[in-house]
Amino acid sequence: MTTTDTDTGRTTPLTPRQEEILRVVVERHIASGQPVGSKHIAGGTGLDWASSTIRSELHRLEELGYLNHPHTSAGRVPTEVGYRYYVDALVPRGPLPAAGGALTRTLGTDLAHVEVDQTLRRLADAMSEVTDLLGVVTGPPVASATVRHVEVLLLQPHLVTVVVITSTGDVTKRLFAFERPVDPGLVDWAAAFLNERVQGLPVGARSITARLADPSLGPVERGFLDALSPALVDLEEDRAVYVAGQARVLTDERRREIAGFEGLMRALEHRYALLSVLSGALDGSRVYLRIGSELPSDLSGVSIVAAGYGPPRGTLGAVSLIGPVRMDYALAITTVREASRALSSYVEDVYG
Repeated sequence: MTTTDTDTGRTTPLTPRQEEILRVVVERHIASGQPVGSKHIAGGTGLDWASSTIRSELHRLEELGYLNHPHTSAGRVPTEVGYRYYVDALVPRGPLPAAGGALTRTLGTDLAHVEVDQTLRRLADAMSEVTDLLGVVTGPPVASATVRHVEVLLLQPHLVTVVVITSTGDVTKRLFAFERPVDPGLVDWAAAFLNERVQGLPVGARSITARLADPSLGPVERGFLDALSPALVDLEEDRAVYVAGQARVLTDERRREIAGFEGLMRALEHRYALLSVLSGALDGSRVYLRIGSELPSDLSGVSIVAAGYGPPRGTLGAVSLIGPVRMDYALAITTVREASRALSSYVEDVYG
């Protein structure tokens, strides 16, 4: 039974013997990067079949599309179909101590004293360190936070900036230009008024507009607040993206394994493309996994393993691992699961 989210159809079912041989080929190829021949399978633990039987089954698995036979080698390597069957039906279940222990040590017990953005950076780096893959964590949308503090500053006689600090530690700044010089006293009043009225309210919520409405205000004060209010109510549904492990994944050796290397670089540079791909991890609680050609064409040389995180009432973001199609899927799946649990517990306190 699969524990990953995929919209790909189940391929031709295999016999138990074929499944065991496919599992061995996938896991040994992941470990070595080399084609796996029958001589590397025969005599293995629990594999008491004759070499001729193994060769016959390898040939059959190749006919079914699960394995490929490089021309320069007598061994086989998994195809994307083979990896998908392995992930859906054969990947080892249960916790892997290497992942959980490293994540726990990295995150530690001091998260309550760390801002959300620092926690997300640390988690991305911890995931990368555990798996040798690219760790990517998407932050919560700005509008899911609450207002902690507002500053209104007069930069120049005609120029005012509004700084909004949220409960997650995010800081947004917006400049407002006026035709006439602004009274410094009006600026100080606006800062005090805004902090009194909107602290603790969700950023971008319609309720902020209602809280700013005060019939006792004069036309000057009312007009000034109307001009500044977009800093609080018009924040885009944006997300920060925290990436770690580029040096581990983008070495010369591993770049040769990533056919979509340039596409991956573009996705990292233009984060909205990456967010679009990872949006699938925000639906439901299952692990989201895409292999090679299951991704958009510019990312077809990589695999992505991801999971959403957040409090019980809803998903706030995703933790993910990106790397070559030849990756340790068992470790990647376990790592994103444990990272998701750890981060969900943390943000429940922040957003609860």
